[in-house]
Amino acid sequence: MAQHPAFAKGRSAVITGAASGIGLATAKAAAGFGMKVLMIDLPGEKLDAAAGALGAVAIGADVSNAEAMNGAAAKVSKELPPVTFLMNNAGLGPASSAVHSSPSWARIIGVNLWGVINGTQAFTPAMLAHGEPAIVVNTGSKQGITTPPGNPAYNVSKAGVKSFSEALAHELRNVPGGKVSAHLLIPGWVFTGLTAAQGGAKPAGAWTAEQTVDFMLQSLTRGDFYILCPDNDVTRPIDEKRIAWAAGDIIENRPALSRWHPDYGEAFKAWLEKK
Repeated sequence: MAQHPAFAKGRSAVITGAASGIGLATAKAAAGFGMKVLMIDLPGEKLDAAAGALGAVAIGADVSNAEAMNGAAAKVSKELPPVTFLMNNAGLGPASSAVHSSPSWARIIGVNLWGVINGTQAFTPAMLAHGEPAIVVNTGSKQGITTPPGNPAYNVSKAGVKSFSEALAHELRNVPGGKVSAHLLIPGWVFTGLTAAQGGAKPAGAWTAEQTVDFMLQSLTRGDFYILCPDNDVTRPIDEKRIAWAAGDIIENRPALSRWHPDYGEAFKAWLEKK
């Protein structure tokens, strides 16, 4: 399958959260297409080593800081070819509670949501201006759609990424003569450096970051907006049923998060098994 024309030799790819995981796998793919790669992550040896191995440009920056992202965009405009691929991928997910106050809330929203907004607003105007086919990919999460219990700050941030990305896609497709499109990456279970750092082997159910990026590239070639990734445990039909059930909470006036409510456990199980 031919790649999307945004992955053009001699053009630039900008990737945040690029020092590891999906971001690093994407940076490797972009470099393989002959693109100039700008890798943005928190400053440190990890970023420097990753960029050095790829011959990429590294900028240590906090994506939650709009000034830092605008500075990165200014550097690109002066030193690198036009950006035709932007991936707002940086993210984190420390524990949080809906009831109890925690610094995690501000940090998660700052990186996961404001990082996407800041990256988009720093780089996209120039992508529109140069007039070449270009792509913005924002990394969301299934947790931003089905919002399972456990980490509300993360869920809120990723639900915001979904909403922002939908609005961005609408705006971009209505720009006269515009050739920039927006897409929402919704990964499945992905084995990343965080798990590896804890000494565990890759679980059989998880995909590698490279598998996720391969699926993303195929989806972008098809023009998909919602890049809903399966994994070795969860198929697309299962994801579709989980998402439909979540939407059904509103339509059927069920309790919030009824999938995890004791009075609806059997009903959800039957729904999932329904052919």
